[in-house]
Amino acid sequence: MAVRSDAVYPATWKSGRVASWLVTLDHKRIGIMYICTALVFFCGGGIAALLMRAQLATPNETLLTKNSYNEVMTFHGTTMIFLVVVPILAGFANFLVPLMIGARDMAFPRLNAFSYWMFLLGGIVLYGAWFASGGAPRAGWWSYPPLSENQFSPGHGQDYWILALHILTISSLTGAINFLVTIINMRARGMTWMRMPLFIWAIITYSVLLVVALPALSAGLTMLLLDRRGLTHFFLPAQGGSQVLYQHVFWFFGHPEVYIMVLPVFGMISEILPVFSRKPIFGYKAIAFSTLAIAFFSLLVWAHHMFTTGLPVGLDSFFMISSMVIAVPTGIKIFNWIATMWRGNLIFDTPLLWAVGFIALFTMGGLSGIFLAAFPIDWQVNDTYYVVAHFHYVLFGGSMFGVFGGLYYWWPKMFGRLLDERLGKWHFWLTLVGFNLTFLPQHMLGLLGMPRRIYTYSHGGLWETYNLISTIGSGIMLIGMLVFAANIYRTQILRLGKRAPNDPWVGDTLEWYTTSPPPPENFDTVPYVTSARPLRDLRRHLAEET
Repeated sequence: MAVRSDAVYPATWKSGRVASWLVTLDHKRIGIMYICTALVFFCGGGIAALLMRAQLATPNETLLTKNSYNEVMTFHGTTMIFLVVVPILAGFANFLVPLMIGARDMAFPRLNAFSYWMFLLGGIVLYGAWFASGGAPRAGWWSYPPLSENQFSPGHGQDYWILALHILTISSLTGAINFLVTIINMRARGMTWMRMPLFIWAIITYSVLLVVALPALSAGLTMLLLDRRGLTHFFLPAQGGSQVLYQHVFWFFGHPEVYIMVLPVFGMISEILPVFSRKPIFGYKAIAFSTLAIAFFSLLVWAHHMFTTGLPVGLDSFFMISSMVIAVPTGIKIFNWIATMWRGNLIFDTPLLWAVGFIALFTMGGLSGIFLAAFPIDWQVNDTYYVVAHFHYVLFGGSMFGVFGGLYYWWPKMFGRLLDERLGKWHFWLTLVGFNLTFLPQHMLGLLGMPRRIYTYSHGGLWETYNLISTIGSGIMLIGMLVFAANIYRTQILRLGKRAPNDPWVGDTLEWYTTSPPPPENFDTVPYVTSARPLRDLRRHLAEET
């Protein structure tokens, strides 16, 4: 019997080792592509950070010019925010959400693939700005006017930056809508709201914040582009515009963005700690509802980034109080995590080390944030290296430490092999030491008056010592990241990593019920969910039967 060519060749082409990934609609493969692409951009953002630290290691350094330093700084911030932290969390969510709720796939598989390819396109457009006429963008990741207007940013580099962020906004919005529809409509039998994994609660709030906050960013970027190319003057005071208007629009997006980058990590920590403490999470409902509270309050505090713009004292006071209130639900989480570990049978494998490191460093960043929320203090340290230190303790010490913990925890489920524990611990300790050497001295630099965004400074004083220590710390962090790369190479390329069973950590959530890595359909059957720890219930039921 003759076989139609279109029944053979398309299937053959689509099943190729490379092509099958390019055309995939499998949420697991899309999640892995998100994570791998974000890690590539992480390398680019890290190189930019090292160049900045090399420039500031000693006084009057000439490695970078003023313009090139500002370009590198802009790419570092934009890359880490928009191309690393947010998309790598989307990658985890893509891989884990259907598995954790017992679904076969995302609600809209093609929309899911579209969101990934838009993310990749946005990154390519952003990095294409290096080759734009007039030079790369150099207005910082905030791109405040007038620095981002034509007189300070001529050429098309800034336009590429705006276009890239528009594309990335489309990617994040489509992904967020997909997550919400999937979680609301496709949960397994018995998985009520109060039986969902805490990571799922975090992804719900992550998605809602993206849907609410990203349109504000798009509006601000559109007005900025019209100012640059359309002869409008929204942000040009000489023509009746307002530079502060851009700050309001940007930070209405920008402060929820901080929690967009950290709430999914809260969910990861809430999954890792119970497994390695051999205890149920302490205060499940408190953690779930505090996640919602953080998301709500994050929409009310944007102007604490603008205390120095001349807001009335009444508004300053409102934003100060609301900024301090948001510490309450965050503190609830931290105390619940500590209570989970208290008197637990702690197993200090690499995922737990990263989780504990996250709690310590994020708490330090949160405490410095309380000081910044007090507007009389903020008036003194705004736009200094104190803010740089606080920001990195929250987002690298917070988000990225949690991400590395998640990578070590879910790597065997994604790839079927365990990352090496010895190399993982070296990675953790080198990163922890290097991180604190890099950013702890920057608090002192800020208190000594060193402004952010300067590309050089003169001899004399403690600035020299603190900057040199900070640069040495960044070198130690680089060694830690190279150890991580070596771990991946050893595990996946050389295939020396130990083969992972279905449930290597004795986990409690549904993703550990399937094989490592999971099959295309995820599950043959899904057990009826009777609590927030369905696998523990299943193990207990099987033990009772035997």
